[in-house]
Amino acid sequence: MKSLFLLLALWATLLGETTLKIATYNVENLFDLEKKGYKYKEYKPNTKSNWSQKTYKIKLQNIARVIKDIDADIIALEEIHSLIALKDLRKTLKKNGLYYQYYKIADKKNTAINVAFLSKIPFVYTKELTVTSTYKHRNILESKFKINGKDLYLFVNHWKAKSGPESQRIVSAKILRDRVSEIGYDKNIVLLGDFNSNYEEYKTFKKSRKHNDTNGKTGINHILRSLTQNQKAKDVEYEKKNFYNLWYDTDADNRYSYIFRGKKEAIDNILVSQPLLDKKDISYIDNSITNFNAKYLFKKKRIFRWQVSRARISKHKGKGYSDHLPVMAKFRVK
Repeated sequence: MKSLFLLLALWATLLGETTLKIATYNVENLFDLEKKGYKYKEYKPNTKSNWSQKTYKIKLQNIARVIKDIDADIIALEEIHSLIALKDLRKTLKKNGLYYQYYKIADKKNTAINVAFLSKIPFVYTKELTVTSTYKHRNILESKFKINGKDLYLFVNHWKAKSGPESQRIVSAKILRDRVSEIGYDKNIVLLGDFNSNYEEYKTFKKSRKHNDTNGKTGINHILRSLTQNQKAKDVEYEKKNFYNLWYDTDADNRYSYIFRGKKEAIDNILVSQPLLDKKDISYIDNSITNFNAKYLFKKKRIFRWQVSRARISKHKGKGYSDHLPVMAKFRVK
């Protein structure tokens, strides 16, 4: 069996193929220890909340452990407070044997948490998409890569939380769709991150008065056109302006990255443009979409999130990881 794997690896090398792993991970409130900048109350450093050098270091080490175990070529991150926090995470990863030479954060808007990239592959460029001028919506981070001479565009998202109605997520979806239209639907494009939307949001939110203020229309399904291609990747028929949600390419039981009140949800998504399904140039590898569900990321039947007491004064316990699981997929580059 070992010789077979070696033979396959050699054959792929001779054909000039490489495998690219792309991931997304909401790391749950990675705040730095600087006093400047807007922070949630429990993350103000060196107060009774116990957000200190010690707990910050534990948080960095724990998140770095997860990212190292994933070992993606490019990883999108959500809920990074600042460039300082991103650099500290990168430094912690390097000490643990995983080096990301390239990095970028969307921090032009003074929101408490932002999206970012860590990459082993150089950027051709990065740019922020301004969703609105207010702090209500986080900016989207766009990046372009050149891999084996082929262009690849990635957009990392963190849409408005479910505390708000669907119309607020549609705002982000429209900005994203308009930018994709400028680039062209015939390009290799990956949309990923925390969309705060299920891959079938149009079903799950329909009866919710709190969320359905759009007459049944959703950002992820209707604006991004991920509604009709709901079968395995190998069975998908080409539809030019559609995005295919990779969650459909794994068993339904595995389609989750979050657990809310005991119910599994898939609010972290990876969607791809149609050229990434055609088995040419750069293409998605069938059945490779998965959450990263290592045992240490669970405590009983719950995701082992970063532990903060819910007493009158919230206090960091120095245990746990994030309330989300990472999601990853593999791509073949010819």
